[in-house]
Amino acid sequence: MSDEKGDGAVDAEQLAQRYRSLVDHSPDGVVVHEGGKLVYANPAIVRLLGANAVRDILGRPVTQFVAPRDIGPMLARIARLNATGDASEPAEMALIRLDGGTVDVETVSVLTIWQKRRAHQVVIHDLTAQRRAEDAQRRAEQHFTTVVSQLEEGVVVIDRGGCIESINPAALRIFGHAGGDLVGTAIAALPLALLDPNGQPLSASRHPVARTLATGETIARYVFGVDRADGQRRWLSGSSRLLNPGDPESPAVSSFNDITEFRASRRQLEYQATHDPLTGLANRSLVLSRLAGALGTSEDLPVSTVLFIDLDGFKSINDTLGHAIGDTVLQIVAQRLQRSLRQDDVVGRIGGDEFLVLLSGGTLPVDLDGLVTRLRQAMAEPIIARGHRIHVDASIGVTPLHPGDTRTPEAVLHDADVAMYQAKPAAHHEGPGSIRRPNNTHAS
Repeated sequence: MSDEKGDGAVDAEQLAQRYRSLVDHSPDGVVVHEGGKLVYANPAIVRLLGANAVRDILGRPVTQFVAPRDIGPMLARIARLNATGDASEPAEMALIRLDGGTVDVETVSVLTIWQKRRAHQVVIHDLTAQRRAEDAQRRAEQHFTTVVSQLEEGVVVIDRGGCIESINPAALRIFGHAGGDLVGTAIAALPLALLDPNGQPLSASRHPVARTLATGETIARYVFGVDRADGQRRWLSGSSRLLNPGDPESPAVSSFNDITEFRASRRQLEYQATHDPLTGLANRSLVLSRLAGALGTSEDLPVSTVLFIDLDGFKSINDTLGHAIGDTVLQIVAQRLQRSLRQDDVVGRIGGDEFLVLLSGGTLPVDLDGLVTRLRQAMAEPIIARGHRIHVDASIGVTPLHPGDTRTPEAVLHDADVAMYQAKPAAHHEGPGSIRRPNNTHAS
């Protein structure tokens, strides 16, 4: 029996040594205070308090090392510990170092037996690294918020339910809501109308950001429009992505630039590249492009017939009255052509006094004869320009297209040109480019 007791004592001593070694090497501070005074401190707390050796802190009141504001709550926590092994809830507090500095820690107190007397063992975790990380994150968030708020690019964060979590000032300005706040507003309830790239209504459920929320897909460089409450229409180039791609509950972030002026400028440049600056009609390049597209179709031709129109004697108008009046005549002729043709027909100026008309598919031959007659009559109506009464006749060449037409656009243009010259002798009614001066000088 005595041997068994001896063995038990040895085991207990070994266990105590192992525990003591574990505590001594713990990265967390461990102290024991009895009757309010420190009776044990491990090396980690010695370093944390800035002491040179454990003797520098043993025997001192535990409250000497606790920030005054935290003493009361600490004493209240340990007062609630009644039975050996009871532990307090983790609590944050500030310790005072021997050099007067402070350090934030998290502590847990346990009621224990120390040398056969009740005492409190405290495990102390240094929060310095955590605080640094939190401060760094807070500074990063503040920096990010500041940067986002200064961006000219609109940025909106949208939650899983389709409501705005945050929105920067640029987005508010773009939406025409500067000075207001749209946080908490559902995308479908915004005080504006969404449009697709063609200007058609776009429901919130069809907006690319809805697809990002549904699938997690990143969508870049899409174009959409907004009709604002103030009547302005703005065009935006946007991208949408998940804010936290690894989180299935992540909100989406939509960013966009206002491209209204750029879009208008680009359309203006495209218009200038494809239209005659004097008459506003399609230019040679655009007409031949449309013709090429029609010739590439095997059936249901979008263009049935090509008309080549030449103004008879126009050179004499320029030579006699000057190019300014000649330009006016061309502008009026262009207007008359447009009024005489259908909306689906294409009329262009291909150079000088030559015009090309692409009649849309479905025009019947009997209709064609009547159309040519009407065009000649429209051209023959007198033009009043700067006090001059001018008569302009037109020669019109006609060439039809047919399914499977193998001609090139230039070949079609040549055939129509030949047909126009063949029609020229019959196109004169009152003499080419004849000019009369009216009694009044009103220009029209």
